[in-house]
Amino acid sequence: MAAGKAFPFAYEQHDLSNGLRVIAVPLPWRGVASVYIIVGAGSRNEVEPGRSGFAHFFEHMMFRGTPRFPPERYEAELQRMGAASNAYTDDDRTVYHTTLASEDLEPLLEMEADRFLHLRYSEEDFRTEALAVLGEYMKDSAEPLHRLEEKLRDTAFDVHPYKHTTMGFLRDIERMPEMYDYSLQFFGRYYRPEHTTLLIAGDIRPQEALRLAERHWGSWERGSWQPDVPEEPPQNGLREARIEWRSPTLPYVVVAQKAPAYCDSGPECAALDLISLAGFSEGSELYRRLVIDEQWVEHLWANHVDHVDPYLFIVTARVKQPERLRDVRQAIEDELARFAAEPMPEDRLERVKSHLFYSFVLGLDRSESVAAALAPYIGLRRTPETVNRIFDRYAEASPADLVRVAQRYFTPQTRTVVTLEEVAQ
Repeated sequence: MAAGKAFPFAYEQHDLSNGLRVIAVPLPWRGVASVYIIVGAGSRNEVEPGRSGFAHFFEHMMFRGTPRFPPERYEAELQRMGAASNAYTDDDRTVYHTTLASEDLEPLLEMEADRFLHLRYSEEDFRTEALAVLGEYMKDSAEPLHRLEEKLRDTAFDVHPYKHTTMGFLRDIERMPEMYDYSLQFFGRYYRPEHTTLLIAGDIRPQEALRLAERHWGSWERGSWQPDVPEEPPQNGLREARIEWRSPTLPYVVVAQKAPAYCDSGPECAALDLISLAGFSEGSELYRRLVIDEQWVEHLWANHVDHVDPYLFIVTARVKQPERLRDVRQAIEDELARFAAEPMPEDRLERVKSHLFYSFVLGLDRSESVAAALAPYIGLRRTPETVNRIFDRYAEASPADLVRVAQRYFTPQTRTVVTLEEVAQ
């Protein structure tokens, strides 16, 4: 595997007295900066029954403005700067991101600090946005992959909030318009400096960026809330579910295994990432057999997405020949068993490591892509050094490590299988 750091850029990291972490990354591309505000609030934080969906809801509400910067003025300022701005919510974090001319960094930081410190919205605004969220859920639920994810989580988990997607349970979204008071409570708990990291990357001077952060964000008051996230009990048997789809679609099968929480101090997460690519990507033997040679499958992929708490290793196939659905499931399960029984050839493993390394490094080609690549790692460990630690684990992983990890996690007792099939109207 190539020598050198996967994240090659120097950075400055500093914690304000209120707990806000500021990470400044000077980059060689002139005239542009990206600001990513990473809030440790995702569906994992929705621990109270009947209260799912609020992390995603606040992705919407944060654009409702403040007395100083109401929505119209906020948008006008972004347009004046020529800035591109958006947000997304995930299981463990919500991220607000803007890319703009570096000369406008201070007015943007001032405006962003204002909405984090002084967000205001009426009960009428709240109800309007809650109905918009319901509409978004209904639109998403018309897509088979969204229903698959929803059913998979609900089947695989019993008590951990990963049981629901970032959108939340439908029953909770339908009740959301009546929960204005709780929304204020949620915001007051999680939109606090100790849960937030301010990442500034681009044509910047780190000390100046830190000074601006202190100036505009230093008065943000620290909170005290820590969620009591329930620990998921061990799974002790195969779980299965079937979705009957009442409009035309090819069938899907999802095979998922319980997987560990994110870890960069041992081989487990690195091994699962390597297996995901080696076993189920377009260059894998199984892909060539199922998609190209037999043509049973239209698409095949695996996901091992790092999470703060234990989550899932997921393999998904869209089946081209519906009568082969059971055969495709068996082929996926056989491949998981093969990783637990046979060491991967050393040369194959080295090629997978190199692919991971160069895919990541070559993607760091502008300020926005650097910040976007860092954000998930910062959401896990609040430091860019997380990138180098996990790539060190990739480099160290041996064929024997992959076998040991597969033996531990790829068992029928910790497996959940969900299928989606078209049924007659």
